[in-house]
Amino acid sequence: MKNSKSLIGIIVIAILTIVLIENPLSNQYLTKLKHGTIYIYADQNDLFNQIELAAKEYSIKPQDAKVDNIWKAIPGYNGLKVDTKASYDNMKKDKKFDKNKLIFTQIRPKVHLEDLPPSPIYKGNPEKPMVSFLINVAWGNEYLPKMLETLKKYDIHATFFLEGRWTQNNPELAKMIVEDGNEVGNHSYSHPDMKSLTSARIREELIKTNQVIQATTGKHVKWFAPPSGSYRDEVVDIADSLGMGTVMWSVDTIDWQKPSSSTIINRVMTKVHPGALILMHPTESTANALEQLIIQIKKKQYRIGTVSKLVDEERIIRKAQTP
Repeated sequence: MKNSKSLIGIIVIAILTIVLIENPLSNQYLTKLKHGTIYIYADQNDLFNQIELAAKEYSIKPQDAKVDNIWKAIPGYNGLKVDTKASYDNMKKDKKFDKNKLIFTQIRPKVHLEDLPPSPIYKGNPEKPMVSFLINVAWGNEYLPKMLETLKKYDIHATFFLEGRWTQNNPELAKMIVEDGNEVGNHSYSHPDMKSLTSARIREELIKTNQVIQATTGKHVKWFAPPSGSYRDEVVDIADSLGMGTVMWSVDTIDWQKPSSSTIINRVMTKVHPGALILMHPTESTANALEQLIIQIKKKQYRIGTVSKLVDEERIIRKAQTP
């Protein structure tokens, strides 16, 4: 009889052990234990489970950079992943789920812009809510101070593509552009039709301009904008060999035709899009339109930054994007 009771006791213990091991909550406990984190209370477990569900919902895969048949080089864009441990730590005091307290980490794509064969860039990643002002400078000195003042007022930085000859003749203006935190790029030395130049002349135009800009502003040039947008594949290849990406545009103000400021604003605002590269020059109408452009673009929830910021892979996270 005693042996029978012992046997029954052993069987009961065995059954309880199996039930405990197979219990999903026990599995969660063991998993957290392995990771050095233990959540004892039911409401704490519920909170962590909610965060894990949100992690699946808000997970976004990164986008590789690619060469598009129409738009040429398209930058990659980081993906998103919820850091469940950091998110839990951010919510555990209140013991309730709050999507605004989720902590995200960004996941880089496998293919980057620099991995692509030399190709011009017409726009940024179409999912990045940012645009960039490209300001080509070979003339228009009288309008530059007002444009710089407006950019500074709204804490906006643009990319100014400087002609080498202009930079040499206007070093103080070139320095002023850089001192305000703007980016500078190469717009050739003498504003020729780059498409028709010999290889030697293309290289000469680019190298001489880089040297002048660096000597004047102290800045290393990363981007090249062909005058009038004229290029052939060899121009892009040579620029790449000199460490520069070739930049075109997806929105054109056509401000060199001296339209009214309202025309410029309408042209931009009817065509602006995520990743837009907006081409302009230092003209009177552009200088007068710039403030309204900034205000209206910001109303569309787009950031405005330099070419380098636009084409980098950093994902812009906005609370309004989460359901």
